Amino acid sequence: MIPDVPIYLIRHGQTDWNAEGRFQGQHDIPLNAIGRGQASRNGALLQSLIGDRVADFAFVSSPMTRTRQTMELVRTAMGIEPSAYATNEALVELCFGDWEGRTLAELKTLFPEAMHRREADKWNFVPPGERAESYEILSWRVSGWLESVKGPTVCVTHGGVMRSVIKLCSATGAIEASETDIRQDSILSLRAGVLTWIAA
Repeated sequence: MIPDVPIYLIRHGQTDWNAEGRFQGQHDIPLNAIGRGQASRNGALLQSLIGDRVADFAFVSSPMTRTRQTMELVRTAMGIEPSAYATNEALVELCFGDWEGRTLAELKTLFPEAMHRREADKWNFVPPGERAESYEILSWRVSGWLESVKGPTVCVTHGGVMRSVIKLCSATGAIEASETDIRQDSILSLRAGVLTWIAA
């Protein structure tokens, strides 16, 4: 399951909903000014990591607006054509169902019993609402994407997807993976089965 080629994973930059602590999920929220800056800096960092080997890498993004904006700013900072990348539906964020757009504080007030169940088993908890997913369900489609990776790859995606990669490609358990802080100002490197955060 673990690809034997290098993969660099980048979370999309900050959005206003991120800044407000709202469950974003599959709502299509654009980057804010901070997020655009994060994306450009990650592009400069990626350029320093792969340099003249850029042609060896495939570039793939979640099709959501915030990830596509991030990818295009990354590629611009690298000095390459912004729009020359693929998208893959498997990389779309976890669906939080009826909880999307709400903050943790709001959910604890409105749905205290459901929040208690989530806190007890965050990896397997499915929020209420049509199409809602758990991290476990998300990991099924992420696993399929990982199996499809055949060469060096740069991937721009979401926090939930990266938590799934961490769970699938390391000894990290479900509880730890579900609680892992996924940074927007760094790059997660997967090389030879080893996951490493790289920051400028």
